[in-house]
Amino acid sequence: QVQLVESGGNLVQPGGSLRLSCAASGFPFNQWPMGWYRQAPGKECEMVAEITIFGSRTTYADSVKGRFTISRDNAKSTLYLEMNGLKYEDTAVYYCNTHRNCGGQGTQVTVSS
Repeated sequence: QVQLVESGGNLVQPGGSLRLSCAASGFPFNQWPMGWYRQAPGKECEMVAEITIFGSRTTYADSVKGRFTISRDNAKSTLYLEMNGLKYEDTAVYYCNTHRNCGGQGTQVTVSS
């Protein structure tokens, strides 16, 4: 059974930082590209960042380039998202998956003063 458990979300002030983690199980993590996706209230699910199987290539949404960093540890079947310089518009539920999908548990990131 495929399981993706996101964690690390929190309430943070503008300019702050967070590190999200996604623990994967039930499928061969090291054989799949992975990504972080987010959905804010009233908005569509959007790609935040994606990473290839061995992490050699990464892709970022323009809105997060230079602020967020995606990485993975295939030995631990874990995906990460380092978020710096957080802005109000980063407020959303963040999800990890092999493709753009905003279903599942997710982890809430709220940027507020």
